[in-house]
Amino acid sequence: MFLWFVGGSILAVWLVFRDPAIDYRVVALGAVLPDVVDGLLGGAAALHSVVTAIAVLVVVMLATIGRRATRRRWLGLPIGMFLHLVLDGAFADTDAFWWPLTGLSVGDAPLPSLERGLWNVALELVGLAICVWWWRRFHLADPTRRTYFLRTGRVVVGAAPAPPSC
Repeated sequence: MFLWFVGGSILAVWLVFRDPAIDYRVVALGAVLPDVVDGLLGGAAALHSVVTAIAVLVVVMLATIGRRATRRRWLGLPIGMFLHLVLDGAFADTDAFWWPLTGLSVGDAPLPSLERGLWNVALELVGLAICVWWWRRFHLADPTRRTYFLRTGRVVVGAAPAPPSC
């Protein structure tokens, strides 16, 4: 599962904030990070916990006091992590979701994204459709806009002239 989390998270953030200045690369990173890290650890562990996402949010807020641009960029990480929990249905496993509040052991909980079986194919197709919409919506076929997005994580809204240079 990759496109489901990337597409779902950037779409959700766009629909809620409608902010072209958010670093959508960091949102997508936060959305895939729990499965990457916990997958390497063998199952739903610390990064499938809402407590961890809250802790990352607190760290970002404290580490970026007085640095607004840095905060704006890195807030996407915990936002993506929160969205991963929603898109993954991680809240269905109480022990992993509330870790360590329900005990220090997360047990042998598998990754929720691996438990869905063939539903993953449908979700990946939905994620692909969202990514295609994103590509078209922000005219990322235009090399200037695509380069701007890849360098900054930001999008240019509408038929505006070329984005500022990086």
